[in-house]
Amino acid sequence: MISELNPGLILIMGALLIPLLPRFFCGPYMIALPVVALIYMLNLPIGEFGHIQLFDMQLVTLRVDKLSLAFGYVFLIAVFVGTIYSLHLDDWAQHASGMVYAGSAIGAAFAGDLITLFVFWELTAVSSVFLIWASRTAASRHAGQRYLVIQICSGLILLSGIMLHFRESGSILFNAIGIETIPGQLILIAFGVKCAFPLLNSWLQDSYPHATITGAVLLSAFTTKLAVYAIARGYAGTDYLIPIGAMMAILPLFLAVIENDMRRLLAHALNNQLGFMVVGVGIGTELALNGVAAHAFCHIIYKGLLFMAVGAVMLRYGTAKA
Repeated sequence: MISELNPGLILIMGALLIPLLPRFFCGPYMIALPVVALIYMLNLPIGEFGHIQLFDMQLVTLRVDKLSLAFGYVFLIAVFVGTIYSLHLDDWAQHASGMVYAGSAIGAAFAGDLITLFVFWELTAVSSVFLIWASRTAASRHAGQRYLVIQICSGLILLSGIMLHFRESGSILFNAIGIETIPGQLILIAFGVKCAFPLLNSWLQDSYPHATITGAVLLSAFTTKLAVYAIARGYAGTDYLIPIGAMMAILPLFLAVIENDMRRLLAHALNNQLGFMVVGVGIGTELALNGVAAHAFCHIIYKGLLFMAVGAVMLRYGTAKA
């Protein structure tokens, strides 16, 4: 029975204890959570587990394959490093929301059906906004509100697509979806919002610069890479993704070269790199998808390090402006 537990739940359930723990014990406990989740993940067999019958729908709460493991591993690396980076904080709200955020992204990566994906998808939105609000400024409050509205809209579009997809196909399994049907198009739009497609990307450059120093590190790792994973899972080989990804790779460069806020500059650069990943998904060959997974894996690590470096500058000088 324990092998049917989605590994993201280890972090989510563990986060519930963070507000109750004494300060001296909280740090080691938070570091231990991703380690425990990693040990559990390393021992998961390949396959589908956690089958639950919900009305007429068959849920698969845990699907383990090479793609989900690749994203699961790097998500755990990101939360482990991000936790160490944030140990100096005496703010249980940031620690708890960050851990729930990471667990939700991991849970979504291991979701075998669209309903389970939706639950974790929305949980990433709700938990991550606290990393923006934790800056406790008027600008961060407004940016967080805009971020939350857009992310919730993404979830509502996703839910609409899922319900229509179930009505047409009778299945909610999260496999190849395609854009031949209206439900498939709606689901791709929902994924595209989180992946910062052209014209859907304003939230990225708006919210990340207003997050806390440690929150921006986590934000750079999970939201958009979860969307890349979802698109790779459901829309590999969709030709329309190639021009979309090309625009994502090119357009942010024009804004980046005139930007003097280093965190906003990194947000533009992040958007640029997402474009290359989307192009790879659109190509859809085994080699291309392996490249997408490898690129996402490396990007999570090096982009997180860049946000850490800018955070160190902010701690020293009080600003991210060049």
